Amino acid sequence: MRVLFMGSADIACETLTMLMGWPAIEVVGVVAQPDRRVGRKLQLAACPVKEHALSLGLDVFTPEGVNRAEAISHICHLRPDVGVVMAYGQILRPSLLAVPRFGFLNIHTSLLPRYRGAAPIQRAVAHGDAETGVSIMQMDAGMDTGDVLAMESAPIGESETAGHLHDRLACMGANLMKGVLRALMEGRLVPQAQPARGVTYAPKLEKREGQIDWRQPARRLYNRIRGFYPWPCCYCYFDAGKSGLQTLRILEARCLPGAYGVPGEILEQGDRFVVACGEGALALITVQPQGKTHMRGEDFLRGRRLVAGTVLP
Repeated sequence: MRVLFMGSADIACETLTMLMGWPAIEVVGVVAQPDRRVGRKLQLAACPVKEHALSLGLDVFTPEGVNRAEAISHICHLRPDVGVVMAYGQILRPSLLAVPRFGFLNIHTSLLPRYRGAAPIQRAVAHGDAETGVSIMQMDAGMDTGDVLAMESAPIGESETAGHLHDRLACMGANLMKGVLRALMEGRLVPQAQPARGVTYAPKLEKREGQIDWRQPARRLYNRIRGFYPWPCCYCYFDAGKSGLQTLRILEARCLPGAYGVPGEILEQGDRFVVACGEGALALITVQPQGKTHMRGEDFLRGRRLVAGTVLP
């Protein structure tokens, strides 16, 4: 079977590796996002899928607009039987969806129709969900609205971060897609329409969402810290003296139930860096001050001489 692969983010690389190792599959091309300028020096960099595809000896097509006539013409010349998509980054219009005879199959990291959109993994963890999973769907013109071809659930660990869950679901998605492609080749696929009830959305993350509001319950903040790691990371501010207010990224925390103090107040808890919340408190285990590397919370507290009773803004 001739497969066109479309993806950009790191999570899609596992599926491309699976396709390349399967004798029944011929990967006729890879479509990824164009190189973008990143970092402080704004240097051009390829997306993870492009880098991975080139390392496998594959040709990579990186159109700025995949639905433009010239891009569709290029894909038509590849004569794919089916398209496999994961974390590509552009919506596919009907004119493109109609090119392969079996259409496009998308790997989505949620139990559809829950968490349609760009950030299902992070939103599930940030909301404190106990379960998520992977869905394979037949793509249509909507945003993650197509018929479901396969689905597999996965528990979310109590202390699991979005980064760790991302890696687990990358492997799960590749394995589930392999089963779907095998069923497609054998004529065994049974599409199921998504239910009308239970639809939720997972919009793209924005950096500003990481700002901590200490008035929120500790459990809610703890889930956000897990969900927004490794990006955009949750953060708060602290008084750096002559340098003014600076940011403090919170990379790891523990939730402490009970009643404590004023939201944002640093509490007297031995050497630990503990901050009161609207309900309960958070022990800040690993932090990263502005312009510094990550460190233990107690080391930061000791070095900055922030005393108990100080209220973080």
